[in-house]
Amino acid sequence: MNDLFDFKPKAVRFAVMGNPVEHSRSPEIHREFALQTGINLEYDRIRIDGGFEQAVSHFQASNGAGLNITVPFKVDAWKLCNRPGNQLSNRAGTARAVNTLRFEENGTIYGDNTDGTGLVTDLEQNIGLALESLSILLIGAGGAVRGILEPLLACCPARLDITNRTMSKASEMADLFGEKVNPVTLQETGRRQYDLVINGTAAGLEGQMPELDSHCIGPNTLAYDMVYGSRLTPFMEWALDNGAYAVHDGLGMLVEQAAASFHLWHGVHPQTRPVVELISKIHHVRSI
Repeated sequence: MNDLFDFKPKAVRFAVMGNPVEHSRSPEIHREFALQTGINLEYDRIRIDGGFEQAVSHFQASNGAGLNITVPFKVDAWKLCNRPGNQLSNRAGTARAVNTLRFEENGTIYGDNTDGTGLVTDLEQNIGLALESLSILLIGAGGAVRGILEPLLACCPARLDITNRTMSKASEMADLFGEKVNPVTLQETGRRQYDLVINGTAAGLEGQMPELDSHCIGPNTLAYDMVYGSRLTPFMEWALDNGAYAVHDGLGMLVEQAAASFHLWHGVHPQTRPVVELISKIHHVRSI
C-alpha cells in the first residue's frame, strides 16, 4: 500500500552498459556521489551481448535518465547520437566515441565523452604528472582511446605516438589528428623510451597484455593502465619488471570520468578524492 503522504521523489535510474560490466565499480562510485550531494538515484550494471540500440531504447523507455557506455559499445553510442534529432558534445564528435548518454525530456539523446577529461585529471591532479612536453606512447585504437586523444593533445606533449595490434586502426586514428599523432608498429615502440606509456586496451581484463618492445620503458617512465583491479595488471607488472619508476591503474580515471558524467546529469560536481580512497580500500585496488 502506497503512503499518500510520502512526498520523497522517486529515484532516477542510471546504469553502466557494456560487456563485460561485472567488474565495474561505477554503481558504487555513483552511489557515493549521490550520498555526497543528496541526490536520490538508482545505478545498475547492464551487460548486453548485442542489440545495443534496442537495449538503450528499452532502458530509456523504462524511466532511464542516463547511461554510461563502456567497451565495446562506445562507437555504437556515437553513431546513435550522430543521427538527426540526437546531439553530440564537441569532444564526443571529435572522438567519434561516446561514454555518457543523457536522455532529454523531449525523447532525444545527448552524447558526451568524459574519458579524456577523466584521464587528464587523474594524471595531473591526483598523480601529479605534468603532461606538457612529455613523450607519450598510447596503446590501443578502440573507443576508449578515441576519447582521450584530443584531451592529451590539449596538454601539449612533446610527442604522442599510438600503436595497436592491428596497425591500420592505429593509422586511421592518427589520421584524425594529422601530424600531431604518430602511428608506430608494436616493433617500433622500442625505438625510444617514453615518459608516459598508457595501455588503452582491455587486455588486462583477460590477464593479457600487448606485445610491446621493452625498450620503450626506462627509469623515467610512468606506466598507466586504463583498466583496474584488485592486483597489478599484467601490463603494470611488465612495466615494473622493465624499469618503470611508477605504475598506476585506471581507478582514478574511472572516478574522474564518472564525476564528469554525474555533473552532466545532475549539474553538480562531486568530490572525487574520498571516493578513490574508499574504492581502493574496499577492493584493494593497487598502484605503485
